[in-house]
Amino acid sequence: MNELTLKDLLVKMNDYSKEDIEKVVKAYKFADKYHEGQYRQSGEPYIIHPLNVCYTLLEMHADSDTLCAGLLHDVLEDTDATYEEIAFEFNPSVAKLVDGVTKISKLNFSSKIEMKYANTRKIINGLTNDVRIIIIKLADRLHNMRTLEFKKKEKQQEIALETMEIFAPLAYSIGAYRIKCDLEDLSLMYLKNYEYNSILERRNKIEETNKSNLLDMLNTINTILNDKNIPNEIKIKTKNIYGIYRKICAGENINDIHDLMALRVIVDEIDNCYQTLGVIHSKYKPFNEMFKDYIYNPKSNLYRSLHTTVFGYDDRLVQARIRTKDMDQVASYGLTAYWYLNKDSARDKMQEDLKSKWQDFDSLLEINSAFRDNEEFVSQVKKEVFSDKVYVYTPKGETIKLPKGSTVIDFAYKIHTDIGNSMVSAIVNDKDVSFDYVLQNGDIVKIITSVLQYGPRNDWEEKAHTTFAKRKIREFSKK
Repeated sequence: MNELTLKDLLVKMNDYSKEDIEKVVKAYKFADKYHEGQYRQSGEPYIIHPLNVCYTLLEMHADSDTLCAGLLHDVLEDTDATYEEIAFEFNPSVAKLVDGVTKISKLNFSSKIEMKYANTRKIINGLTNDVRIIIIKLADRLHNMRTLEFKKKEKQQEIALETMEIFAPLAYSIGAYRIKCDLEDLSLMYLKNYEYNSILERRNKIEETNKSNLLDMLNTINTILNDKNIPNEIKIKTKNIYGIYRKICAGENINDIHDLMALRVIVDEIDNCYQTLGVIHSKYKPFNEMFKDYIYNPKSNLYRSLHTTVFGYDDRLVQARIRTKDMDQVASYGLTAYWYLNKDSARDKMQEDLKSKWQDFDSLLEINSAFRDNEEFVSQVKKEVFSDKVYVYTPKGETIKLPKGSTVIDFAYKIHTDIGNSMVSAIVNDKDVSFDYVLQNGDIVKIITSVLQYGPRNDWEEKAHTTFAKRKIREFSKK
C-alpha cells in the first residue's frame, strides 16, 4: 500500500460525485504542495502517508470533507499552511477536522509529557465533538503502525503501548472492529514479539487442521438455508492474535477458546437470523452457556448479531455469528458504516447514535468536567471508559454496563441519583452484600431504598468507582 498514488484514490472514488472528486483532487494538490521536500523515516516522500490515510477512509466510504481532512491532516502541524487558508480553500468543516487532529504546539508546554497528555485529551474529546476526528486519527495511526519498523526500538514500544491503551479502545468505542483488531495485533507484535509469533504459528496450524471440517459445516448450513430459500453468505473467520493472547493470559488453552474459529452467516433480514439459528442448532449441538442475542440486546457500540457456540466435528467448539448485511457492515466498521448505510445524513446520525447509545458518552463528559489536570483526565478515562466492563442486570432484566471494579454504589447512582441517595441496602443474586461489593458479570442487583435514609454515608465516595457516583455523593454532602 506504500506505493499509493492519486490515481489509486480516483479509482476507489468511482461512485462519488464529480464535485466530490474535484474537491479531493484539490486537497491532494494542496497537501502535495505543502509537504514538498518532506520525507518519512522510510525515505518515502511524505505525501505517501496522507494518501494512505485517505485510502483507508475511502474504504469506509467517508464523506468528501473527511477525505480532504485525511489528505490535509498534517499540514497545520508540519507546514506553513494556516487554518484560515484551509477554511477559505475548502470549507470551515474541513478546517475544523484538520484542526481537531492537529497536535497542540509544543510552545504551549514546559515538557514533552505535558504536551503528550494534553494532546491525548484533545484526541479523546474528539468523540464528543465530531466523531470524524477520531476516525481520521485512527486511519492515521493505522498507517503509522503499519510502517513502524522504520522507528527506533524504544520509539516503537512507546507508540505501540499508546496505540494499545488509547487508539484500540477508541476504535472499539465506535465499533470499528477491523481497525481495532489490526491496531491490537500490530501493537502486540512490537510489545511482545515472541508471544505474537508463537500464537500466530499455533493459530495457523489450528486453521490448517480444521479448515476442511469448517468448510463441511459451511457447506452443510449453506445447503439447508438455500433449500429453505434463505439468501445467505457464509465466511470462515479466525480470532485476532491479541484476542487469543488475552484468553491465554486469562488461563485458557488455545485449543479450548470457543470463538477461536467462527462462521459468519449473513442473511437478508432479522427473521431469517433466528431461522438460521434454528437450522444450525438442528445440525450441531449448541453449547447453551455461550449463546448471546446482540440483535435485541445490542452492545453499546451498536454491534448487533446472534452468537451461538456449537460442537462441530470431533467435538471442537465453533462459534456462529448470524446477522444481516447491514449488521455486518456495522460489525466490521462501526459508526463509519453509516457512510455506506446513511449517505448524506451519515455524520449527524453518527454523532446522534454515539451520544444516545454509547453508554460511556456521558461518562466521558463527566470525567472531562471533573478533571482539569490532563494526566489525571487520561488516567481516569483509561480506568473508567477504556477499561474492561461488567454487565449486570436489574431485577427486571435491564442490562447495565459499568467499568470493571464498580460497586453496588456505582450501580445505584447509574440507575438514578435518588436511588443512590436513598439506598439502605443491596441484594446481589438474592444475597445481602456490603456497599463495597465489587460487581461481577451476570450479577442481578436489587437496591433497597428508604425515604428515611438521609443521603449517602461519608465513606461512600472512596468506595465508589465511577466519577459520576463520586460527584453525586459530594454534591449531597455539600447540601
